[in-house]
Amino acid sequence: MCVLHVSHKTFSIYSVTVWDVGGQGKIRPLWRHYYQGTDGLVFVVDSSDTGRFEEAAQELHRLLACDEMRSAKVLVLGNKQDLPNSVSVRELADKLNLRSLRTHEWYIQACSATTGTGVYEGLDRLAGAINNAK
Repeated sequence: MCVLHVSHKTFSIYSVTVWDVGGQGKIRPLWRHYYQGTDGLVFVVDSSDTGRFEEAAQELHRLLACDEMRSAKVLVLGNKQDLPNSVSVRELADKLNLRSLRTHEWYIQACSATTGTGVYEGLDRLAGAINNAK
């Protein structure tokens, strides 16, 4: 079963359409249908699930290699920073090989979706990057 959540949000002074396409392997081939017109990408990674960092890195780099994503600004949210076994965002950036992204402007933000810590700061940074590019 594929669950897709679409919502329209107002954040700060920006109005955004959010497509939560999920990360299950079976639906990843469908992601490409949402790339056209993308100004920004929020890529959420579980900072405590070290066994999936390589897979996350591969998927992130694969989708950013698509022509339709060439101008997208990238926000990586290192989620679950409230857990004791989470890696730092510096280590997560290394594991995701973010520094090799020469074609995209990116930012990584530590966060906890449960508490909301860091989420709005990351979104504000992404919104600013998108606005500056226009």
